[in-house]
Amino acid sequence: MVSVLFVCTGNVHRSVLAERLLARHAPGLRVSSAGTEAVRGAGMDAATRSVLARFGATGPGFVSRQLTEELVAGSDLVLGLAREHREAAVRLCPSALRRCFTLREFVRLTGAVQPEPGAGAVAAAAAARGRLPVPAAGADDIADPWEQGYDVLRECAEDINAAVVEVAHRLSRPELPVRTG
Repeated sequence: MVSVLFVCTGNVHRSVLAERLLARHAPGLRVSSAGTEAVRGAGMDAATRSVLARFGATGPGFVSRQLTEELVAGSDLVLGLAREHREAAVRLCPSALRRCFTLREFVRLTGAVQPEPGAGAVAAAAAARGRLPVPAAGADDIADPWEQGYDVLRECAEDINAAVVEVAHRLSRPELPVRTG
């Protein structure tokens, strides 16, 4: 079973949305999240829970946590919601470099090389890095909706949902269902 760790700043909106949406779309994956500046033990933000419900995902049992070297080392794939989050994961665990990407970067790289579904997608993305053109600064980032209002959070969730559907397709073995609706 492939384990995926999503990373954002506060583990309040973006990484939580990505975690719960990927778990909905690819139930065969082990999915978690953390934040570079998370308040340990905080429950799920009410607005995040509301947005998740609109996408058919749930929020029970969520507790925020701080990004640690152990979390990065124990994950098959680490997906930051912005470049700074990927870099923070690599700083904590340099040996994980080939398993750390931004969410959009992973989708872009695997989309270009069309790997076989499953854990080989991570290796294929790492191999493609450096061979493909680098996008403009910030293009692989998903903007932080912190204190931006519900509509911005919902739009952020739409962006994340589109990306995690692609991740689900790339990581799920053919015999595992991927929910797209």
